[in-house]
Amino acid sequence: MDRIKIQNLEVFGHHGVFSEETKLGQKFLINATLYTDTRAAGYSDELEYSTDYGKICHFMTKYMQTHTFKLIEAVAEQMAQALLLEFPLLQKLDLEIQKPWAPIGLPLENVSVEISRGWHKVYLSVGSNLGERQQFLQAAVNLLHECREIRKVKVSNLIETAPYGYTDQPPFLNGAVELETLFTPQELLHLLNKIEAELGRERLIHWGPRTVDLDIIFYDDEIIAEADLIIPHVDMQNRLFVLEPLNMLCPGKVHPVLHRTVAQLRQELLEKAEHR
Repeated sequence: MDRIKIQNLEVFGHHGVFSEETKLGQKFLINATLYTDTRAAGYSDELEYSTDYGKICHFMTKYMQTHTFKLIEAVAEQMAQALLLEFPLLQKLDLEIQKPWAPIGLPLENVSVEISRGWHKVYLSVGSNLGERQQFLQAAVNLLHECREIRKVKVSNLIETAPYGYTDQPPFLNGAVELETLFTPQELLHLLNKIEAELGRERLIHWGPRTVDLDIIFYDDEIIAEADLIIPHVDMQNRLFVLEPLNMLCPGKVHPVLHRTVAQLRQELLEKAEHR
């Protein structure tokens, strides 16, 4: 990914824990590395294809001047998100907020907070086998669309499949969703659980019937093993109802643990089924 660097942008703001800081204000310095594709701008030499660093500098200056935070951690976090939402060509940024001569009662030249934030490519598996199945799935997708921290939502065709694991239940409609998000994996999991609850999901039987089921399959190429979240999804390679819709969206996506593409995993599972 190409990078545009902004160094030592001086901004006067009113951020700090002490009342003197918020009343009198002080100078802050901003350093930013913008990750974006500069190729179209480089070939065309047209500003419309560029991530305009001039506009970004003015945006950061105005943001610092019109907001007040106690912590520079909050300044960095909130401004990074605002930038990523405001400038669509910006895929990621490294942002440093420097606070010269921070009032800690000791000789100190500078304190700074530096963070990296960006859009993450995510793939979900979605399913429903209760009530108006297609309507439940569409409602879940609509709720994803409504979230400002999510963009570029794409949905596969839906397929009907037999239940998996617990088989004494109605057939499922299954699909896959591709999206980009600013959420961390845990934040995204929390959102998905909230959407499931809002659409009436009840967790009564393991692998049991549900109005809507939303599972994170891939989050970039991250490998996560936590008590309530495993990414890539631990059993996806054994679930044709996951691989078939996923193959419609990203056949070439490589599983970061198994090191095989979605298309290869699907083909292997089909071949296993043929030999049973």
